[in-house]
Amino acid sequence: MESDKKVKGPASYFPSIEKTYGKPVSHWFDILDSIKDKKHMEQVAYLKSEYKIGHGHANALVAYHRSQSGG
Repeated sequence: MESDKKVKGPASYFPSIEKTYGKPVSHWFDILDSIKDKKHMEQVAYLKSEYKIGHGHANALVAYHRSQSGG
């Protein structure tokens, strides 16, 4: 087994997201919890408009969060 396995998918954006916006990804997941009734792209649009997060980063956060929370 290799211990330096490369992170793939949405989680691969997390270091860049934390560096760019100065908050841990858990901060963004808490925000997404508060708008969990919205659809995927509505959540992406919310992060973009309210917090000026780039589309790719917002989409990665939403995709990962939804995959973990079952919806």
